[in-house]
Amino acid sequence: MTSEIELRQFGRQICRVAAGECLSREETREIYRQIILNEQPELQQGAFLMAHIARGPTIEELSGAWDALDRYDTAKIEVSVDGPIVDIVGTGSDAVKTVNCSTPAAVIAAGCGLAVAKKGARLVTGVSGASDILEILGIDLNTPLMKAQQCLERHGICYLSGEAFLKSGWARLIRSMRFTSVFNIIGPLTRPCGQTRAIVIGAYSPAVCDQLIAVLREIGMQSALAPFGMAEGNSRERGMDEFSLSGATRVVELKNGAVEVYEVTPEDFGLRQVPISAIASSRTAYENARRIQAVLQGAYDTPEADFFCMNAAAALYIAGAAESYRQGTEMARQALAEGKARDKMERLIAYQQG
Repeated sequence: MTSEIELRQFGRQICRVAAGECLSREETREIYRQIILNEQPELQQGAFLMAHIARGPTIEELSGAWDALDRYDTAKIEVSVDGPIVDIVGTGSDAVKTVNCSTPAAVIAAGCGLAVAKKGARLVTGVSGASDILEILGIDLNTPLMKAQQCLERHGICYLSGEAFLKSGWARLIRSMRFTSVFNIIGPLTRPCGQTRAIVIGAYSPAVCDQLIAVLREIGMQSALAPFGMAEGNSRERGMDEFSLSGATRVVELKNGAVEVYEVTPEDFGLRQVPISAIASSRTAYENARRIQAVLQGAYDTPEADFFCMNAAAALYIAGAAESYRQGTEMARQALAEGKARDKMERLIAYQQG
């Protein structure tokens, strides 16, 4: 049971952050340890989380929060796979809601021969998260992690749900929170597959993209892309946490310890730009799942297919499987047309359905 002294100490940290003070990595790790392990009352936890995101976390603080999540709440798998293992994920909480993209992009990239350890979770602020989509398609989110490990080793893809690899704290919080917090930033940074060496991790703002890459470099990730996609006709501040088929995408790239910032357009992928309405989210998770299934089963000449392929291309590029975004898109489209992506999804569902 938390003592009065510990309650007051935590309360002082809330006040410090609310007043604009910055914390050290160690201080932040300890605060998030207490939140993850539920050692503080929910009122104190919520107050700190809101104060922290409202003030804006520093890189040092994000690294401390990641330390706590990795150390106290993340179960790991270790696999025997030749070549790089990649993850494709987004933070959510973006202003422009699109049909779920990272899940089909991961399947398409795997269809190109890339090993993909895709992680995800249920929705936080949108219509459907990766876990919601894959549960509809037939995956049991409570399947033991050993099954995911075996699926990755045998079929080159697996799904690691936050419900399975985040042991208690994050899962408890994400079920009850309906606001953006630091967990939206560090949750996608978790590394349940220890051999993941490259990641495409979209974010809901350009500033968060910068932070994600800074933290990834700090924790030793070799290669990463953090896209913030924009839509023609919208404010540049209103965007999506993936590469956009409806306008320019600001990209922060990490490779060999160096960071580069640039913009790409659909034309850089060899694709035509489409209105945002063509890739916008449907009203329900079931409708989004149906659109994904349609693409994998043959609806290749559609805006959704192009949208998924361009994001798969990003994974192929950052993993070194493609020399450019354009080449990666060609590979992704071929994997769709030849049924290789559909095959990967079928094998994933068959192996992780419980």
